[in-house]
Amino acid sequence: MSTLVVAQARKRFGKVAALGGVDLDVPGGSLVAVLGPSGCGKTTLLRCIAGFERLDAGTVDLAGRRLAGPGAHVAAHRRGVAIVPQEGALFPHLSVAANVGYGLGRAERAAGRIGEVLELVGLAGLGSRMPHELSGGQQQRVAVARALAPRPPLLLLDEPFSALDAGLRVGLRGDVRRALREDGATALLVTHDQSEALSMADQVAVMRDGVVVQAATPAELYRRPVDAWTAAFVGEAVLLPGTAAQGRVECALGALAVEDAAAEGECTVFVRPEQLVFTDDDAALPCTVAAQEFHGHDRLITLHLDDAVTVTARAPGAFAVKSGDRLKVAVRGSVRVWPGPAVPAIS
Repeated sequence: MSTLVVAQARKRFGKVAALGGVDLDVPGGSLVAVLGPSGCGKTTLLRCIAGFERLDAGTVDLAGRRLAGPGAHVAAHRRGVAIVPQEGALFPHLSVAANVGYGLGRAERAAGRIGEVLELVGLAGLGSRMPHELSGGQQQRVAVARALAPRPPLLLLDEPFSALDAGLRVGLRGDVRRALREDGATALLVTHDQSEALSMADQVAVMRDGVVVQAATPAELYRRPVDAWTAAFVGEAVLLPGTAAQGRVECALGALAVEDAAAEGECTVFVRPEQLVFTDDDAALPCTVAAQEFHGHDRLITLHLDDAVTVTARAPGAFAVKSGDRLKVAVRGSVRVWPGPAVPAIS
């Protein structure tokens, strides 16, 4: 059952349509990530859900209660929604425990809720510390604990890890996800970081130009994006023109099996870099290593095929190559295609 339901939400700022009819469902006890590039409307959506902005049209319902709609606008402080901002925004003159307990009643404090949520976020025993005595990552943990403490029906996470170093982000988002799950919280995460959305969320809603273009599980979104733009935005993608017929598509990578056997005619072919494998098979395509990006656990290798087409392959980090090496590459598995030749630019 959905805790949060947003239906046909619209919001304009002058001539700019920030939200063009957003539909979004957040099931109870789940974490849904809203993912999109700058200017797509995701922050406006969060602000409308929180009550900081009024919708021009559409509705927002939380746990069966109408928060926004025609003739209705519940003030932000009466919505019961908790927010974790990009920077923790802790009260500097209050201890960790006092920050966490700020919105709690006497009974909840006496019942040990402060210690419970501090333990959930990995800060057990640090209640007496002051914010300036904590690292940036610890301060964000306190902000999450403070938001969780009153058991709100909805927790809004507004790019809460963006101000942290990369190493801190990875560990913290895993701990926050675990804390949310153990507390049974319902949360909406707004982010532009694909890896953050895919690794944390139960479902990801991708926004573009003020609307949700696809909402799906992380695995479904990555494997079966709804269009070429989404494919290129969520992870690396090889997009090539092709011609489909009788369950196969002809493109620069050869004759490939397609997921949609009914596809016919001119199309855009979508291949993930990890589907390109290096092999000595006689049927494989010769290619030349043009460049590479080493990421430790893997590397992205830019390849020039002999017909001057450029593609990108993903290989294990231990797969050592250098520019100019001659290799052979083949495609593993079936590919996805969309009608038409357009290959989009990501902005």
